[in-house]
Amino acid sequence: MNPHAPCHHPSRNLLSGLLGTVIVLASALLAREPELRLAVPLLVGGTAVMVMALALALYQGERGVVSWSPSVILGVALLLRLLFLFNPPQLSDDIYRYLWDGSSLLRGSNPYASAPATVTPPPDLIPIHRQINHPDYVTIYPPTAQLLFAGGAATGGITGLKWVLILADLGLCLLLMLLLKQLELPVWRTVLYAWNPLPVVEIAGSGHADGAGLTLLVGAICLLLMEFRKTEAEGARRWPYFLSGGLLATASLVKLFPLLPAPLLFLLVPRSRKLLFLAGFGAAAGALLLPFLPQLTNTLATLNAYARNWEFAGFAFSTLRRVTGSGNVARLLLAGLLVVIVGFILLRFMKQLKEPESAVVQGRRALQSCYAVALWLLLLTPTLQPWYALCLAAFLPFCAGPAGLILCWCVFLTYQVQIPYFILGQWLENPSVTAALFLAPVTAFILGTLFSTPPPPDDSGHPNKG
Repeated sequence: MNPHAPCHHPSRNLLSGLLGTVIVLASALLAREPELRLAVPLLVGGTAVMVMALALALYQGERGVVSWSPSVILGVALLLRLLFLFNPPQLSDDIYRYLWDGSSLLRGSNPYASAPATVTPPPDLIPIHRQINHPDYVTIYPPTAQLLFAGGAATGGITGLKWVLILADLGLCLLLMLLLKQLELPVWRTVLYAWNPLPVVEIAGSGHADGAGLTLLVGAICLLLMEFRKTEAEGARRWPYFLSGGLLATASLVKLFPLLPAPLLFLLVPRSRKLLFLAGFGAAAGALLLPFLPQLTNTLATLNAYARNWEFAGFAFSTLRRVTGSGNVARLLLAGLLVVIVGFILLRFMKQLKEPESAVVQGRRALQSCYAVALWLLLLTPTLQPWYALCLAAFLPFCAGPAGLILCWCVFLTYQVQIPYFILGQWLENPSVTAALFLAPVTAFILGTLFSTPPPPDDSGHPNKG
């Protein structure tokens, strides 16, 4: 039996439908909750049910027992997000800063010119201005994000901005399908992101912009792999490399994460096209950055404050700080360790590219390397807000292992701080939760490595390494 083939047996269709129904019902239960900050146990339990259904889908899907068509995957993904569309953001107030920045841009003001606390808001923006977090700091969000915020503000406040971000997120789901097909992996694996509670809660619920950057990043990867290892004689084109470079720069100016896997993507560009790729990157970066200068440099102070002072749910950081007695030393050690690990991943991928493997196999390895970069970033960062894990969730369909799936759920545990903060105004982290956030995925990875069985070969006879 080909495990990638769609299943038509009634019992298999029943299980596929049951898993989808469980995920929708669990999401609907969370969406109808009037105040999730006071229902964190329900949030943790409901998302756990959704992730367990996804784990079962992965287990049975790899054995050809369940499958879903692209239309069903996108339809359910849309439904899950619509459940949260009209809800006010409860677990995060970042969206008010988004709307302030976007509204400022629409009114002709540079959002980097001054901190909100120093500005007298117009009457219609007073409710938004009152709910901005850290109003004493100039915005930290890059130019592409500012354009998204302006688009959302122009279409109608919180709901309008959520619509913009949800549509970008659905675009990411579609790109994941195309990329899975391109890499000869089963398209149903898209559910590991499309039906994952993390993007549903953090993008549709809280309105975080990270997913839009990931959409652009995956679009750049699709273009690169489409032309990977083509020669002039085989019809290799120039424009995909210029455009992919532009998309990578645009993605990096939503959130900075795409800059970490950028060297991996650069290795996929043939030598004769590297200048085109860099030209596209530079052109897009210049077009986005220049209009905001010179005030854009004001955000460097905010970035510096974030890098030096922000911390949340970072087990490796808190452990090193206790050992060294210095937060600055701990941050430097973790930054150095991350650079070393990313360098090792890069060198390993460079070595793999020299192997006489097909473009499909090398493409899978590229996605696996991006997944590894995202996983290590989350494990080593001093600040791990739940929505940061979206950068890992986007690569789950290509590296569907237990560590990433568990980490994308464990981040919901950190919302326990919302209970005392909402009631008493006290931000109290639980060291046990911080430890679990690190140890659970690491343990899952070790156990998965020890007890995993070799995957069945694909139709070409190569081991299926996805």
